[in-house]
Amino acid sequence: MARHPALVNIRHLALLALPVLAGCSYLPPLPDRPRDVFTTPIVNRGHAVSEEQLTQLTSGVSTRADVQALLGSPSHAGTFSDDNWYYISGVTQLRPGRSMALRSQRVVVVAFNPAGTVAEVRQLSQSDMPQVSFIQRETPSPGTERSLLQALFGNVGRVGPAAGGNTVPTGGPAAGAGGR
Repeated sequence: MARHPALVNIRHLALLALPVLAGCSYLPPLPDRPRDVFTTPIVNRGHAVSEEQLTQLTSGVSTRADVQALLGSPSHAGTFSDDNWYYISGVTQLRPGRSMALRSQRVVVVAFNPAGTVAEVRQLSQSDMPQVSFIQRETPSPGTERSLLQALFGNVGRVGPAAGGNTVPTGGPAAGAGGR
């Protein structure tokens, strides 16, 4: 029984498509996640502090040791003084073909008074944080700009050092063939 070539090709295509389709997943949209057929897991990063933990801190009573025992070491302390402790957490997601995306961020600031007890506990939102815009341009280095054709055919015709470190002769009399 002879097989029709079109059926063989369809079977091969179906077998090749199986690994691709196995990587596809559909997750229903949530309020914090856009509707997308191809998604990656959402990753919690940083030092997350719960509301329950924050209610256990009392201004004027809780000391640095109490805060560290309850919340752990801070993600960051003040740059010029140790009066502010920052607990920073975020939710990130890597989208296929894209860079890491920050879905949400939470910063809890614990401020201490000079006596070493908690002065205040506050949470910073996105509106409290300064917006920093990054410049996307790069400083060009002379000699690094290559066209597509130069990149494809750049080494064609080039003669480099031979295995012994000597250059390969490109013409003229052969080495060792002195004029007799």
